[in-house]
Amino acid sequence: MTHAGRALRGRAGEALPALAFLLTVLVVWEVTVRALDVAPYLVPAPSRVWDAFLETRGVLPGHIRTTMTEALAGLFIACASGVGIAGLLAASVPSRRALYPLLVISQNIPMVVLAPLLAVWFGFGIMPKVLIVALIGFFPIVVSTTDGLLRADRDLVELARSLGAGRWQVLRTILIPSAVPAFFAGLQISAAYAVLGAVIGEWVGASSGLGLFIARSQRAFRVDQVFVAVIVIAAVSIALFAAVHLLARLAMPWQHAGRERTERGV
Repeated sequence: MTHAGRALRGRAGEALPALAFLLTVLVVWEVTVRALDVAPYLVPAPSRVWDAFLETRGVLPGHIRTTMTEALAGLFIACASGVGIAGLLAASVPSRRALYPLLVISQNIPMVVLAPLLAVWFGFGIMPKVLIVALIGFFPIVVSTTDGLLRADRDLVELARSLGAGRWQVLRTILIPSAVPAFFAGLQISAAYAVLGAVIGEWVGASSGLGLFIARSQRAFRVDQVFVAVIVIAAVSIALFAAVHLLARLAMPWQHAGRERTERGV
């Protein structure tokens, strides 16, 4: 068997316990709801949730596209602004002392409070949702990238400068490679919450999106449809997280190759 085949078989084996546990939860859930005759508007059975998915599968793709567009646009803004601010914080001690506490304070502002204000300021279009995603994803990227830049080998930096390397050469050959793993660690955290940020923005006001789908389902007391939306949000968030993880593997093949050798005991 090839190395790729062994790796795929290993990944499948790792997923089996989680799948078995999920299947057990679904069976217990179904049996409990039917045995206790729980009302569907309180806790619907998995079979009823599946029926609701089949009922709404025609409209779900449009809502998913809207939410994913907002999430990806917000992540892009978070990446661009987060990396820029991280470079400023790492390069300047006064900037770090002045801005870092403000960044920490900004994370204590609940998004459910900020979302209506953004809707008032920017309307009910896509912009408020994108900004919410950007604000949620900005902090992990800034913190992790700044930490990666500051953890660069200073002896190596001084050696490069003593050999005549300019600031751009040091940045390109030492600082950026040192910060790439930390950047992707922050980006993965941001990606995990990006879809949730878009959904929060859509609750305030939207013409499409999974947040609007949930709001309409709640007003109609369709709890089964709410469960469908929750499952879709989880699946889309996992897919986005996995895409960032794959991107990190492509950007840092040496790191993952070393990790795989360690796991195999080589």
